[in-house]
Amino acid sequence: MKAFRTLLKTEGKLSLRGMDMFIFAICMPVVAVIIIGAIFGNKPAYDGAAYTFLEQSFGALATIAICAGGVMGLPLVISDYRSRRILKRFKVTPTPPALILAVQVVIYTIYSIASLILVYLSATLVFGYQFHGSWLPFAGAYLLVMLSMFSIGLLVGGLAPNTKTAGAIASLLYFPMLIFSGATLPYEIMPASLQNAADLLPLTQGIKMLKAASLGLPLDSVIIPVVVMIVLTVLCISLSLRFFKWE
Repeated sequence: MKAFRTLLKTEGKLSLRGMDMFIFAICMPVVAVIIIGAIFGNKPAYDGAAYTFLEQSFGALATIAICAGGVMGLPLVISDYRSRRILKRFKVTPTPPALILAVQVVIYTIYSIASLILVYLSATLVFGYQFHGSWLPFAGAYLLVMLSMFSIGLLVGGLAPNTKTAGAIASLLYFPMLIFSGATLPYEIMPASLQNAADLLPLTQGIKMLKAASLGLPLDSVIIPVVVMIVLTVLCISLSLRFFKWE
């Protein structure tokens, strides 16, 4: 436990020093809240909608940090530590190399939870946002989205032969999901053809779960997204455990 705390403290400082996650996981979601709130205000998400754009978008905005940490941050850190033989060095110490992976997951989890709190406070205090659902189903959906995105990151970081490849794959996954899944550009204003394409992205299914939970919609309306996210998580974790490259 002492080794875990020491690693967590050290890796946390390194992460903050890099500023990338602070910008993309902390600042970007808050900026997105302000932009959506300023542009759309309390306008209905679409004609006849019972909820505003911001209420519809809350669950999506809460996933920006998860996507940044899981799909972009984890693969780059893991591949970088492998290329610098840090993971290999841990094998000859009393500290198992898997511990540093656990520390990274905890760090990105902290970023995600901090981002969720800031998004909620910004939307509530500045624009009068109201959470219509139940926090328990929302927390469950949020945890499932986090597990699925982190499992993708572990898989990419664990299999990519080098940092350059990991960065390329992470970018191909991260930017389409960030832009087209509804995390930044509201899903409701997309053309039907773009919505159909966005439905193929795993984060879109996660956002549908969070949206239903935050709006208090029946959970049986998102059974397919729940199944998709669970299957994706189990598949990625299984492949990571089977094929992860430590050196």
